[in-house]
Amino acid sequence: MLTHELNTYWKTVVDTIQDGIMIVDLEGTIVSINKAFEKITGYTQSEIIGKSCIKLNCTTCTVARNRTDDHWCSLFWTQTFRTGQCAIQRADNQFVPVLKNASLLKDAQGQIIGAVETLTDITELIEKDTKIEAFRRELREENRFCGIIGASQLMQQVFDLIINAAHSDAPVIILGESGTGKELIARAIHENSDRKDKPYIKVNCAALNENLLESELFGHVKGAFTGAFQSREGRFEAARGGDIFLDEIGDLPLSIQVKLLRVLEEKVVERVGTNRIIPIDVRIITATNRDLKSLVEKGQFREDLYYRINVIPIHVPPLRDRQGDISLLAESFFRRIQLKSNKRIRRISKEAMESLMKYGWPGNVRELRSAFEYAFVTCQGETIDRKDFPPGILKENTENQQIINMTPLNRDDIKKTQLLEALKQTGGNQSQAARILGISRVTVWNRLKRYGIKAKYVG
Repeated sequence: MLTHELNTYWKTVVDTIQDGIMIVDLEGTIVSINKAFEKITGYTQSEIIGKSCIKLNCTTCTVARNRTDDHWCSLFWTQTFRTGQCAIQRADNQFVPVLKNASLLKDAQGQIIGAVETLTDITELIEKDTKIEAFRRELREENRFCGIIGASQLMQQVFDLIINAAHSDAPVIILGESGTGKELIARAIHENSDRKDKPYIKVNCAALNENLLESELFGHVKGAFTGAFQSREGRFEAARGGDIFLDEIGDLPLSIQVKLLRVLEEKVVERVGTNRIIPIDVRIITATNRDLKSLVEKGQFREDLYYRINVIPIHVPPLRDRQGDISLLAESFFRRIQLKSNKRIRRISKEAMESLMKYGWPGNVRELRSAFEYAFVTCQGETIDRKDFPPGILKENTENQQIINMTPLNRDDIKKTQLLEALKQTGGNQSQAARILGISRVTVWNRLKRYGIKAKYVG
C-alpha cells in the first residue's frame, strides 16, 4: 500500500481505536481528536478543536509558565511522560478516571511540533476495585461470627453455644422462629468443629413427602419402589464423617422418626428395600420453629426421639428481641445489595431506619433482607426512604406492638400469628407469604390446615 493511501485511511484507523486520542500543538491547542475521545470526554470535535487542552483540567498536567522559552507544558521541556493514572473533567463537569500516555511529535528535522496523548477510560476497573475493597470490609466486619451478624448480648450467648457445641459430637437442636438464621448457625457449628473438612449435608424435612423423604435420608436399592431404576445412597451415607442438618425436624413423619431414632442409638442405616446394615459416623444437627414438647403431648412427635435430639439446645432469639442488631443487619444488607446492584443508591434515610427499628419483623432477619431487596427495586434516587420499603413495614400496627411486648406461652401460637401477618401483607398470596417467612409453599399450606386458618386468607 502506498504512503498516500495510508494517509487517506489513517483517520478511519484512528477512529476505530477504543482509546481516546488527542493531538496538541506547542501552545497546547487541540488540533485533532478521534471518536473515542469524544465518547470519553463528552466533547464533540466542534466543541473542543481549537481550544486549549487545559480545558480538560487533567489532575497530572504540569504547567511551567515561569520558564523563559515558549514551552508552557513540562512535557515539552522534559520530553518524557510516564504512563500514569489521572482524572479529566468531562463536558458535564464530572471527572472520569483515565490511564494517560503522551509522546512528542517531531518534524523531519527533529524539531518538536506538538504532542499526542492517549486516554483509556478505567471507570469500570476503579468501580471493580471499589467493590472488591467493599467485600473485604464486609468480611472484616467486627460484629459478625461465621457470617452471623449480632452485637447484642443474646447473640453473644448464641455464639458461645456454637463454639461449645462444635467441640462435641452430641446431637444439637437449634430452636427459633422462621427467618432467624438457624441454618447459618448449623453451618457455623460444622465449620468450627473437627468435622469441618468432611461433608455437610442439609435436608429439609418439610419439603418432601414421606416416601421420598425416607429414600432421601436412608437411600434405596434398585427396584425398591416404582421408579427406583438404580441403587442410591442416602444423605446419611453421603455425610459420613461429617454433619447432617435436618431442618424442620418438627414436620418429620412418625414412621421416619422411628428410623431416625435407630440411627441415633445404633449409628447404622438401612436402605429402602434391603435389610443390610450400613454403619455411619455422622453428627446430627436439627432445627425447628415448632414447639416440640407440645407436639410430644399431642402424640405428633416421639418422646424418646425428642430427648435424643435435644442434647445441646440452642435458642435463637427473634429479631424483635434484639432491636440493637437491626441497624447492623440493615447496614450489612444495604452494602451487600448495593454491591450487586447497578443502581447508584448511596444511603438509607434516617426516617427509613427509624421505621425499620419500630417494625415487629414477623419474618425476622430473612424478612429484613427481603425488604432491602424490595427497596432497591423501588428506589429511584440515591437515598432509600420509608416509601421504598414494602407497605406493611410502613403501617403502624398496634396489634403488632402488642405481639412484640407479650411473652407467648406456645410457639405454635406465634407461628400462627406470623402466618396470618404474612398473609395479610401479601393479600392472601401463599407463595409471597412463604418467601417472607422463609418456608416452602407446601409448609404454608400445611400450617393453614394445622392452625385452622379459613379460606379467606388463601390466595
